[in-house]
Amino acid sequence: MQGFLNLSKPAGLTSHDCVARVRRLLQLKRVGHGGTLDPLATGVLPIALGPATRLLPYLPTDKAYRATICLGLTTSTDDLGGEVLTTVPVPPLSQQDIEGALAQFQGTIQQIPPAYSAIQVQGQRLYKLARQGQAVAVPPRSVTIDDIQVLSWRRADLAFPELDVNITCGPGTYIRSLARDLGAALHTGGTLAQLQRTRSCGFHWSDSIDLETLAIQIQQGEFAPIPPTIALNHLPTLTLSPEDAQRFAWGQRLRRDPLLASTATGPVTVHSAIGDFLGIALLEDTRLQPKVVLSSPT
Repeated sequence: MQGFLNLSKPAGLTSHDCVARVRRLLQLKRVGHGGTLDPLATGVLPIALGPATRLLPYLPTDKAYRATICLGLTTSTDDLGGEVLTTVPVPPLSQQDIEGALAQFQGTIQQIPPAYSAIQVQGQRLYKLARQGQAVAVPPRSVTIDDIQVLSWRRADLAFPELDVNITCGPGTYIRSLARDLGAALHTGGTLAQLQRTRSCGFHWSDSIDLETLAIQIQQGEFAPIPPTIALNHLPTLTLSPEDAQRFAWGQRLRRDPLLASTATGPVTVHSAIGDFLGIALLEDTRLQPKVVLSSPT
């Protein structure tokens, strides 16, 4: 089996838990995911099946989230799953005040990941060091937040007002860090109350399926993975002659033919003359370098 699964991750499971369940359901050894979601988060978790795990680095990198941010408190994990550290009264902020504070987090910014995250420092995961009570200086990282849209601002009858936002961003962005940093900018403290990933690696939440539906489809023989050609349709396509397709399958570099390729450089999907998907190649100035070879031409 080869292809992708657009899984709707439930709250309470880690991304690794989801991979393990998919592996058992499909009785497949090679299963991987396209980007970790926190256990409390829900939404799109791209899953690669079989040899398609080698294609994960070539999927689109942009992501989108719907988040609820709670102001007036901070926690050890920067979400409601952690220990409450501080609580303060929230002044009478307006939505315009919040939108003004959010503006500083759009674009390419420096962001410090949460102390409880899977990032490695000194060869160990940060969350493991945090659980051991070790204070570690987490270096900031450059991330890109393309857009933040305020959906609603609720403060009536709430001890800790809540803000709903839609966020589009690049890889490596922590929405928990955004919640924490927004609270700091507003001098109230902030933490993430709820998170749903609505888009990841080109997959959309509206098209995702949950684990229960997946199990039913497998039992009824109706499950079909998303073909690599669909998941990789953002990449240019290159069709090779039978001779060059065979050389590509052998892993040999090919001379770049201007009649077969555009002037662009970068990864391309490679197909045989009859349309078989063969893998991924890197288009260079004068050469075509095989990067992922998944099949031989027929």
